[in-house]
Amino acid sequence: MNISILGAGTIAGVMATTLQPLKDVTCYAVAARDRERAQVFADRHGFVRAYGSYKDMLEDPEVELVYIATPHSHHYEQIKMCLNHGKHVLCEKPLTANARQAEEVFRLAESRGLLLTEALWTRYMPMAKKIVEVVNSGIIGRPSSLCANFGLPMEHKKRIVDLSLCGGALLDVGVYALNFASMVFGADIESIAANCVRYHSGVDAQETIMLSYRDGRMATLYSTMLAQTDRRAVISGSNGHIEVENIVNFETMKVYNLERRVVAEYAAPMQVTGYEYEVQSAMKAIREGALECPEMPHYETIFIMRLMDSIRASWDLRFPYEVERVEDDPEEDPAVTARRLEEEKRAEEARKAAEEAKKETEEAVKRAEEKQVEVDAAKEEARAELDVPTDPDDFEEDNE
Repeated sequence: MNISILGAGTIAGVMATTLQPLKDVTCYAVAARDRERAQVFADRHGFVRAYGSYKDMLEDPEVELVYIATPHSHHYEQIKMCLNHGKHVLCEKPLTANARQAEEVFRLAESRGLLLTEALWTRYMPMAKKIVEVVNSGIIGRPSSLCANFGLPMEHKKRIVDLSLCGGALLDVGVYALNFASMVFGADIESIAANCVRYHSGVDAQETIMLSYRDGRMATLYSTMLAQTDRRAVISGSNGHIEVENIVNFETMKVYNLERRVVAEYAAPMQVTGYEYEVQSAMKAIREGALECPEMPHYETIFIMRLMDSIRASWDLRFPYEVERVEDDPEEDPAVTARRLEEEKRAEEARKAAEEAKKETEEAVKRAEEKQVEVDAAKEEARAELDVPTDPDDFEEDNE
């Protein structure tokens, strides 16, 4: 598959390194706003073509899948540009600046029959599935609390401190902690308490977010752009706890009993960079004609985006170009929004389950009909075999 990269920055370089050894992948094109910069990138990473214009690259009919590696303030317009040129899209996190934009581009992708998925890489990793399996296995009893953090000193990055570029800790690093909580505890949230410290430019510099779930569980999350954190998560239960090293690129998971002894340990598999899983999932979905990846379905991206919108609204933090505002109704409460999203998620799951049940029923009816045909044929054959004279006088004697 011909994969192209829109943008030629640091993340684009990581993705280029990832693509090179992957099977059935051609590092086809890269586009930057400067033709020379794109060419340097293409030469360094072995791409076939280099473009000094995003539009020029998207007009190339050989481009199949585009990875967007630009600041998230630009994602909305660039996703639309890709989709309108008939290209499948794998876009860096967060997919867009807010939920309304995400909903719009998903609708556009679906109307064009194209894949659009968010490159929240941790959701695609094999370790993500293993963490959920272990938590749900009962090994630590009933899980009741979770804490997770991620922070990096990033004050020197313009895109992080600039409000017009959708900067701040929440969308850049906080999104990882929120995704981890959603992955492990789901979305049945009853209430949310979130506090932030503002940077002098107006963006959120660091924050704590507490999620309370209807079944009594709690998740405490911390993110910052001011300091390096340990990136760990701890999931606590009635019979022990689980420690996960590095929620941004899973390394190990250790299970402890009530005596604080390690009773199970899991290590992440060897990987190229960790980006390969999202690429492979996107390619598989495209080949199968799917419009989303199962590891990061559209409703999950929208849920997290709406959650971040609600949290920003509670801080009265808006990006300059955002003209929409949360209306003065109960849905302004993040907990109410989260509950509505959970209901929508359940409705979608019920719809899919109903479709699957209908399909299984149709297949069962078909199998029953085929079986009945076989039974009828067998009966007819048996009747034919039995339809012979039974009176001795009806048989001819061989010696006559």
